[in-house]
Amino acid sequence: MTRNDIVVTPESDDELIRGAVVSTARSGSTTDAPVLITGMSGAGLNSAARVLEDMGWYVAQNLPSALLLQMVEMATAPDSPIARLALVSDVRSLPFNHDLVQVIDELDARGHRPVILFMEARDDILIRRFDSVRRTHPMQGPDTLQHGITRERRALFEVKEQADIVIDTSELSIHDLRRAIESSFESVAENKEHVTVQSFGFKRGAPHDTDLLLDVRFLPNPYWVGDLRKFRGTDAPVSDYVLAQKGAREFIDSFVAMFRTMIKGYRREGKRFITVSVGCTGGHHRSVAIAEEIGRILQENGELEVAVIHRDIKRS
Repeated sequence: MTRNDIVVTPESDDELIRGAVVSTARSGSTTDAPVLITGMSGAGLNSAARVLEDMGWYVAQNLPSALLLQMVEMATAPDSPIARLALVSDVRSLPFNHDLVQVIDELDARGHRPVILFMEARDDILIRRFDSVRRTHPMQGPDTLQHGITRERRALFEVKEQADIVIDTSELSIHDLRRAIESSFESVAENKEHVTVQSFGFKRGAPHDTDLLLDVRFLPNPYWVGDLRKFRGTDAPVSDYVLAQKGAREFIDSFVAMFRTMIKGYRREGKRFITVSVGCTGGHHRSVAIAEEIGRILQENGELEVAVIHRDIKRS
């Protein structure tokens, strides 16, 4: 079995969740706010819950709305032994929580607006994961797996629209997922904006959900330089080559200047999670080197929590 053959099951999704990290924010969040983990079946809800559990969150799964509200009230009481609470609500809880948006609004009305973490994956990836473990989708019914996935997307559409953090796990290893969640929630605790800078290759498609997309294919490709082909953008020979090209430094400096202006607006609007995607042809050289440099500059003054992820660097 190759790395690409390892699958994530809807019940146990530890082995591999490959995909792009995406982040959107509804409003500023605080470290003591409850976390609501929801999203598509098979997209990694259990893995996300385990990461937060390892970080010290108390995790409760699929509570009916009345118990969910009661749990939040209990956990946020002054004398509560629970410091941080995470709630998992997947499609299996829909018979009890017919309108998850209504539950979120009720929490907000009680002063406990949750940080919403939505786990996502492409349809073809979800189909492959379910097929590999020969399980039926919880909303499949007598028809096809695709119909079940489509029903679930419709049922969760409004919740996704309100999400603070959306993570597309189609191409993400479990280790990358852990790093993304850890850095996201560390930034919440420190009241910082979290910026994910990810490189990718256009040959495998641009990330579906991103805030800012940069195309660096205007730079010469190190792939065609014989001595550099075997290296990657994280290696000094390639990084030095890319950054020395005409226009590279000007491009980076212009983007960083623009982004520093944008971050002020994001801050005013309460947008805490921003994803910058940098693409080249294969995602091995130019985009990696530029993403690394942008990430390095953005985190220099310590005002932002920055994570750099390379989606396609290990893919041939």
